Amino acid sequence: MLPATGIGLRSQHLDALLRTPIRPVFLEVHAENYVRPSPSFEKALRLRRDFEFSVHAVGLSLGSTDGVHEEHLEQIARLVERLEPILVSEHLSWSGFEGRYFNDLLPLPYTEEALEIVAANIGRVQDRLGRQISIENPSSYLGFRDSTLTEAEFLDELVHRSGCGLLLDINNVTVTAHNLELDPADWLNELPGEAITQFHLAGHARNVLDDGSTILIDDHGRRVDGTVWSLFDDVLQRFGPRPTLIEWDTDIPPLAVLLDEAARADRALAQADPMDVALAA
Repeated sequence: MLPATGIGLRSQHLDALLRTPIRPVFLEVHAENYVRPSPSFEKALRLRRDFEFSVHAVGLSLGSTDGVHEEHLEQIARLVERLEPILVSEHLSWSGFEGRYFNDLLPLPYTEEALEIVAANIGRVQDRLGRQISIENPSSYLGFRDSTLTEAEFLDELVHRSGCGLLLDINNVTVTAHNLELDPADWLNELPGEAITQFHLAGHARNVLDDGSTILIDDHGRRVDGTVWSLFDDVLQRFGPRPTLIEWDTDIPPLAVLLDEAARADRALAQADPMDVALAA
């Protein structure tokens, strides 16, 4: 069976998913929304009877010099044990420092020092969970002058040192490449394709600056852009199918819109020929 497409689980859609006959293959939950008992969590547990789940954490702060917050890691571990997800993932970012926490996924320079910190934190998480986690490439708006590695080189070395997988967010590649004036093909050339466990697809906003230039904002608030669909086709030719997720986090639409986006991704996955990828390799 070929990999197929899931959608992010949002509270607005819980009741519809419990009764709809049209079902995505899997649901992704943001871990921090479900670490404490709530009516939404109880409904999610009912959905677990019919769906595969993936768990996507946003607060482990893997790039922090503070290390992983043990209490938060324990909460995530208990959730993973309860849901038994097919995949667990986090971001290449940080969000805490010296006991202060920020409601954002903050970037880090791609240096040897940062690599050692992130690899050690991933190792701590994987040891506690007893399983591999996958790391998502971020969307970028500025580059760090101190970076000594490209983002893809950093991810490649991170896989080598920690044994983690990669969650390739194709919208983030598009956003980063546009904002930093990179060639997406060059970015992908440096990536360890065999480590990719999952793809993410999402929408982005296009803002026009005073000088007439544009910047892309990873807002997850609209349909997947045509440029992202095109890059998705290229990625499938390059790496072959993987489980794919439609992300939509702001201005949440009716469930039918998400299912329509998922159906389009499923068609692209079905048309990708794994044999072509094997021959190209």
